[in-house]
Amino acid sequence: MQSVVRVRMRVGNLPHELTDFVGRRRELAKVRRLLSESRLVTLTGLGGVGKTRLALRVAADLQEDFEDGVWLVELGALAEPHLLADTVAAALGLRERVARSPLPLLTDFLADRRALIVLDNCEHLVVEVAELAQAVLSACPEVRILATSREALAAEGETVLRVPPLTVPDPDESSSLRGLGQYEGVVMFEARARSAVPGFSLTADNQATVAEVCQRLEGLPLAIELAAARLRALSLEQILVRLTDRYRLLTTGTRVAPSRQQTLRLCIDWSHDLLGDRERALWRRLAVFAGGFELDAAAEVGGFADGELVDVLGSLVDKSILIREETGEVARYRMLETIREYGLEKLTEAGESELLRQRHQDWCERLTLRAEAEWIGNRQLEWLARFDRTRADLRAALEFSVTAAAEPDPALHMVAAIYPYWVSRGLYSEGRYWIDRALARADGAPAGSRVMALCLGSMLASMQGDVPAAQAWTEAACALTHPEDDPAVFAFAVSATGYLATFSGDFARATECFEESLLTLRTEGGALARVGTLVGLAMASGLAGDSQRAIACHEEVIALTASHGESMYRSYSLSMLGLAVWEQGDTTRAEQLIEEGVRLTRLVDDPLGLAMCLEILAWIAADQPERAAMLMGASAWVGEAAGSPTIVVRDLFGHHDRVVGESTDAMGRAAFEAAFARGRALGVDAAIAYALGDQAPAETSASAPTKRLTRRQRQVAELVAQGMTNKAISQQLVISQRTAEGHVENVLTKLGFTTRAQITAWVVGGAGQEA
Repeated sequence: MQSVVRVRMRVGNLPHELTDFVGRRRELAKVRRLLSESRLVTLTGLGGVGKTRLALRVAADLQEDFEDGVWLVELGALAEPHLLADTVAAALGLRERVARSPLPLLTDFLADRRALIVLDNCEHLVVEVAELAQAVLSACPEVRILATSREALAAEGETVLRVPPLTVPDPDESSSLRGLGQYEGVVMFEARARSAVPGFSLTADNQATVAEVCQRLEGLPLAIELAAARLRALSLEQILVRLTDRYRLLTTGTRVAPSRQQTLRLCIDWSHDLLGDRERALWRRLAVFAGGFELDAAAEVGGFADGELVDVLGSLVDKSILIREETGEVARYRMLETIREYGLEKLTEAGESELLRQRHQDWCERLTLRAEAEWIGNRQLEWLARFDRTRADLRAALEFSVTAAAEPDPALHMVAAIYPYWVSRGLYSEGRYWIDRALARADGAPAGSRVMALCLGSMLASMQGDVPAAQAWTEAACALTHPEDDPAVFAFAVSATGYLATFSGDFARATECFEESLLTLRTEGGALARVGTLVGLAMASGLAGDSQRAIACHEEVIALTASHGESMYRSYSLSMLGLAVWEQGDTTRAEQLIEEGVRLTRLVDDPLGLAMCLEILAWIAADQPERAAMLMGASAWVGEAAGSPTIVVRDLFGHHDRVVGESTDAMGRAAFEAAFARGRALGVDAAIAYALGDQAPAETSASAPTKRLTRRQRQVAELVAQGMTNKAISQQLVISQRTAEGHVENVLTKLGFTTRAQITAWVVGGAGQEA
């Protein structure tokens, strides 16, 4: 039996470098060595010394060593310690559909994976990050963490490396033009100066001035970047004079020499002082954005007219206060955290902090309300991407709205508007967190807004299987609303009751609630509520055995969403409709529907929906046992990679075990397991191509393992060799049976084997000692 080549693409989320990386050869080598010896390495140092760039370069260099990905988690904008684990899980692309803490989700997902996680800007969350790192590293033997922080985490097993400034010439020694190339600070200044002034180079005439500028800046990368950017407007000599004057001020009195922290502050102060009033104002106002921002956001929050804004924004980019990034066709801007902190200080000094935070909240509220109005429409994919980019700012606006805003309404409006995004990204726990906090200060808010929030919280809890919480919220919503108050709000509460009944197993009651709700929502309320209720009715009808009613509902959802250009709900209904018509014997139409669903799940980035589609396509392909086995393997891997290995549809309809049995009988157990393993070895793109028939996976001989086993996989292999079942292995290692099954499948895949007997022979023969 042959096995396919692993075609899974390099996984991870590291950003592309926007500027050349300069120097740091010693530090790069040292960090790589430390990561080989220690599973938690923290890079410390003051802001602007280059911790993040060093960490990212190390991470990029090590990508080939971590088969399960190198992942960047940016924490600088995270103000909610409670959401730390959620943020890490989201960065890894995990989506969970059951009610449990995100930390067990993380540790379960990473238990058998070899991955590097970069936690950037941890200084304001050192205790929480230390606790999370401890939990992850204790449970996940092949995971390593590289953190950056202005102070150590003080976690057990942590190795700390203080990042030094770039090297600069000694002021007491003269250097030749050729000799200056050995100093990293000078090399960086020349590179950044060339970006500011094309054609700039070190010459015999300017080398002494460049050397002295770099000495004054003490090799701090951020300070060098800011100074070099000034060459657009100042000469080298003018830059040096201004730096010299400011140093003289700093060293007056008892301070003999400035510390590096004072040096960085000096450079940012100096850069700020050289700006005009409009540039200073925009800098401090834009610092209110927790993440990056786009032109429309800068216009609404910054308070500048469009024509004026573009000029001032461009000037801040030229001076390295803002970093311009391309996001598809949209230009996006961000500040380094050190620059942003300085801007926030100036915002407070100007007495504008409260005003700008309010303005920022108002902008976020308007943004989310526009998204809500257009969610069932052809801009849905744009809104998904926009919310992905602005997630940190949505959190900041919600935090302000639940703690400092004068009125409770904005918080309720925003949680209602963001709800479909939370659902699409599997952020159920985060959604419930913000809804709960919004409701906690909702006294005085209109009853309709409170009812909507209660219903949405109930539906999130229902989808996670947390029936008690869902019931409490539903009862509270129903107590606040009556048909005569607002028919659409009342109908939505009835729909939420239907979801609760569905996930409680009372399908007859659920069907009754959804049908009652639709009587109103077909004419009242928005398309989003109507589509959500139709999806609920289709689900409840199918579970109750009324396939004709379920089919009619899914067809109505597809017609409605297709006419509006919507993708998310349509992808779900396409797959469920495909399943239903297949069960009625129409295989051709079923395949067409589900293949269209596959394409849409890829568009909306819904791995759990994709896993469901792959699983159903496997059932449809039961008369092609090898294809069925590979599709089931691909479905299992895609689901596990999203952090939710149990595909809901598998439990609801029960075809999985039947198709496994039929395929095993047709192929033989060894051949089935080999095909299943080949499916698991496909990446997302290859699995989609295989499912759609666009290409067949390439095959090759499996004469050697594709990867070395992890420590946990070696443990599992040894227990298999002892004759233990998956259940016994799970009890021995204190892990779930599902996790044990996944470990065994991974061992088979990595070793190119098809049976447990081959694992036993491999271990007994001594190969396991060398892996």
